[in-house]
Amino acid sequence: MNSPIWHPFTQHALFSQMRPIVSAEGAWLLDAEGRRVFDAISSWWVVTHGHCHPHIVKAIRDQAGRLDQVIFAGHSHEPAERFAAGLLDMLPDGLSRVFFSDSGSTSVEVALKMALGHFRHRGSPRHRIVVMQDGYHGDTVGTMSAGERGGFTQPYEPLLFAVDRIPFPAPGVEQATLDALERFARQPETAALLIEPMVLGAGGMRMYPAWVLSEMAAICARHGVLLIADEVMTGWGRTGRFLACDHAGVVPDILCLSKGITGGHLPLAVTLCREEIFQSHWSEDRRKTFFHSSSYTANPIACAAALANLEIWRDEPVELRIEAVARVQAEGAERLARHPAIASVRRTGTILAAELGGGGRDYMADAGPMLMRHFADRDLLIRPLGRTVYLLPPYCSTEAELRACHDAIIEAADVFA
Repeated sequence: MNSPIWHPFTQHALFSQMRPIVSAEGAWLLDAEGRRVFDAISSWWVVTHGHCHPHIVKAIRDQAGRLDQVIFAGHSHEPAERFAAGLLDMLPDGLSRVFFSDSGSTSVEVALKMALGHFRHRGSPRHRIVVMQDGYHGDTVGTMSAGERGGFTQPYEPLLFAVDRIPFPAPGVEQATLDALERFARQPETAALLIEPMVLGAGGMRMYPAWVLSEMAAICARHGVLLIADEVMTGWGRTGRFLACDHAGVVPDILCLSKGITGGHLPLAVTLCREEIFQSHWSEDRRKTFFHSSSYTANPIACAAALANLEIWRDEPVELRIEAVARVQAEGAERLARHPAIASVRRTGTILAAELGGGGRDYMADAGPMLMRHFADRDLLIRPLGRTVYLLPPYCSTEAELRACHDAIIEAADVFA
């Protein structure tokens, strides 16, 4: 079929045919030919409890017949109110306000605007954003500006604004990262540090320890710099705790959540902040309004799915499932590390990543498409970042399913390394 659709992150000259998927259940997809495909990356990191979880599906059906959509300016509704209250109950004290949006990128855009508006309304000159090398925060103009510059962003450079960058805290150079942040934090114009806590996503699944995150938070607090935690990927248990920040005992000033927020069933995002950030926008002067929205802000059906997700976290043994996946991934990491053509094996919670062959991290490496086909031929949805192969599975994945993924990675190393 000659489809008119232009697919995301797809070079159609290399991938002219898309695999049609007709249904899904648990950790598995079913294609139009009746073949089952194991979703080893949670369909771009969004599916947590499994596809088509019956509790979330029921909540969506019930809400769709009651209230489908309402403008969220000047109005509210029960699913949004209950979800916001329930989410705050799951988080450490400190965050008090919940702003709804539609995706991870927009949640980070909201965070940046919150930070700049906060200082502007307080009469402060702070306006610079500090970010981490190799970070990725989305594909909108603001989030591209804050992300690593390179192949993803080169065509759009005229649109992007300048940010300050600290080096990635690789083993042995963590202090250089902290020293660089200290220098930027001392500058009177520095407003915020935006980071992915502990695990960088599209930047190569690079990982750093919790103590570095703790030290970065302390530097920000010491100098009055806001800490923005982009937990779009790392939130909802991916690192073994509900938030990656929980490993370090850190409560950020602004927190971005999306992806797993509805268990992977519908798009939704939230940006949470401390009360003082909300209060800096509170005024009878309408010019201090937080000017951000989208047509579908806090869509009731999506909020009902998110509320059902919270109920699953409350009523089902989600933490035990996460621990089981993490254990099997840890065993898989030991297996991969013994292979001579697999390097830099790393794991945080349920996330496992490694480099196949030489050449280091290179998203544009020719091996990427070949590896993707290798896994597709084995009915595994694994989408490498160049030579970086990673697994980020749903929490319902079994030991046998994960071991099959580890076997396929070892086979790939034998063929392509």
